[in-house]
Amino acid sequence: MAAADVDWSERAGIAERAVLRRHLRRIGGVVPGTRIGRVRWPRRVPVAPWPWHYWWQAHMLDCLVDAQRRDPSDRRAKIIGAGVRSVRLRNLGAWTNRYFDDVAWLGIALQRAGGLARSSHGPALAAITEQLHDGWTEDGGGGIWWRRGDVVKNAPANGPAAILLAREGQVEFAAAITDWVTQTLVDPDTGLVRDGVRVSPNGVPPELDTRIFTYCQGVHLGACVELATRDGHLRWADQAVALVDAVTHRMARPDGVLPGCGGGDGGLFAGILARYLAEAALRRPELTDAASRLVVASARAAWEGRAEVRGGPVFSADWSRPAVEPRRGAPEADLSVQLSGWMLLEAAATLQRAQ
Repeated sequence: MAAADVDWSERAGIAERAVLRRHLRRIGGVVPGTRIGRVRWPRRVPVAPWPWHYWWQAHMLDCLVDAQRRDPSDRRAKIIGAGVRSVRLRNLGAWTNRYFDDVAWLGIALQRAGGLARSSHGPALAAITEQLHDGWTEDGGGGIWWRRGDVVKNAPANGPAAILLAREGQVEFAAAITDWVTQTLVDPDTGLVRDGVRVSPNGVPPELDTRIFTYCQGVHLGACVELATRDGHLRWADQAVALVDAVTHRMARPDGVLPGCGGGDGGLFAGILARYLAEAALRRPELTDAASRLVVASARAAWEGRAEVRGGPVFSADWSRPAVEPRRGAPEADLSVQLSGWMLLEAAATLQRAQ
């Protein structure tokens, strides 16, 4: 089917309804006025204690914001508002936790949701940005820790922190974070972003974690694009072009489909890269064609490989393979995997509307 014959907005709407129908619920199934994402469907039995995946909820909010921009509705605006309140309530009244990547993701979602949920979320963003500042140290040459009390600094924490801080107008700090990632984690041979470093005490050189994940590419790309827009330095656009080229030739499959990374947290990885590829395509003319091809190829594969089960489509944990029906032990049962598919279709719909 030719791209012109596909209505990606319609497909994104179908994905949204399927995910919300299966996963959206009240906290504990009973707390009035709350809305949160159930982490698996069908629900495992027994379900106590309920697992708490703070950063999955941030991405659910981000997907709802995408949907609200695609097709505004009062009902969805109320869901977004309830979702924001529910994250804080489920997090025992706090906006933050000990993971710097988690709080950066929530900050991005709150920032994007602000106007749509009729709230600026100023106190929450202040608490989050303050924690991100506290996470930066000169150990290992700079960078933000992955979590409090840890010895790891990585792209998953530093990338979203830089995106949020740049959008908050803290461009100098965002640039310092992004420069640290470039100097420390970008592989000079492949151009891809490696996961992180383990910082040892007593001046021992940091130990590099050479694993390559899709979402590390996505958050570094997002930071470079954000900074290219805000401070105009040529290095950001150059790095963004080099990274999209590396993803195209060294990470994506020959047909342009982004690889999966299983269930659990890995279920969100490819969707995050697709989100920031779409932003790059929209905001950097030199990346429009290359980044759009990756998003659309992945969206087409995810849609064609979906499983149609009760309540609508289920997306595969690996978009190049057919989805299996959700069941215990199958990654397709995870909210993360289904959010990633929904996020991908929203990215494709955004690109199509821009045309």
